[in-house]
Amino acid sequence: MKALVKTAPGNGNLEILDVPVPECGPDQVLVEVAYCGVCGTDIHVMHDTFRNYPPVILGHEISGKIAEIGRNVEEFRRDEVVTILGATAVTCGKCEYCRSGYFIFCKNRRGMGHGVNGGFTKFVVARPDQLYRVPEQFSLAEAALSEPFAAIVQAISELTPVQMGDVAVVSGPGPMGLLAVKLLVAQGIKTIVAGAPGDTQRLAAAKRFGADAVVNVGEQNLAEVVRDLTKGRGADVAFECAGHHSSVRGCLDALRPMGRYTQIAICGCEIHYPIDTTFYKQLRTQGSITYTAATWDRMMRIYETGKLSLEDVISHKLPITEWEQAFNLCMDKKALKVVMHPVD
Repeated sequence: MKALVKTAPGNGNLEILDVPVPECGPDQVLVEVAYCGVCGTDIHVMHDTFRNYPPVILGHEISGKIAEIGRNVEEFRRDEVVTILGATAVTCGKCEYCRSGYFIFCKNRRGMGHGVNGGFTKFVVARPDQLYRVPEQFSLAEAALSEPFAAIVQAISELTPVQMGDVAVVSGPGPMGLLAVKLLVAQGIKTIVAGAPGDTQRLAAAKRFGADAVVNVGEQNLAEVVRDLTKGRGADVAFECAGHHSSVRGCLDALRPMGRYTQIAICGCEIHYPIDTTFYKQLRTQGSITYTAATWDRMMRIYETGKLSLEDVISHKLPITEWEQAFNLCMDKKALKVVMHPVD
């Protein structure tokens, strides 16, 4: 089978190679990949700015159908449609973080797509506890968005107290920001989305998805727009999804006193942080990294309500052999969300 492989350490070193179909062990499930989303982490792995263990097949946002069941697996059947929690591919299972459910902080953790083989290929193996059945109304393509959407569910539904009547700012209308808009709008939250001059297409999408207002920060001051829309009060909560110092500052300035700020994006460098704004406004600030297994359970219950669709977040579906185009679309902000599918 063909796979997109990081062949060696260093910048680049990505190739489409022929690799063997993985063996399905007695306690494993073999999944035939339908789609795998392109994530910023994949691009970081390409540039060697995210820890990786080559040779390794990239891709961790996976949906597919069960092709084979290990002899000790009883809870799944062939042809069931599933999505995969790839971040728990390797954990120690013994440290305080694994025991409490926060496996992301396990020192021994390796995830699919960088630490073990991932989904930019035709078949992957996983443990049953990594698999989640996809509701019938969900397409295989949008099911591939489950991994990033789980991170949004944790940030908005679990870590940040948001309730109807609040005004939320989402800064950065990339894939994560747009997924945040989807969830906030589904919860009835008035949402204002901010983007840079190059985000015209993505801001338009945010408006289609139900954002109450969009702000091009190259033309308007976010804090001033928010104050105008809230009669001088400011936003109750802000989600930083751009990973840029000016976006961080814009969110803090747009918040009301005693507002809440949640960092979702990675800045990737040291930034100037206006700590006195946090002090004088008595802001509650926090970060949100990935999710827990309980978050995935919550996400599946959200799916089952039938009140949320992710299909229109996907702008491009490409074969893995066109990975360079897929990565460039993401880096150049010419796409909403890109998913790739295997080739024979």
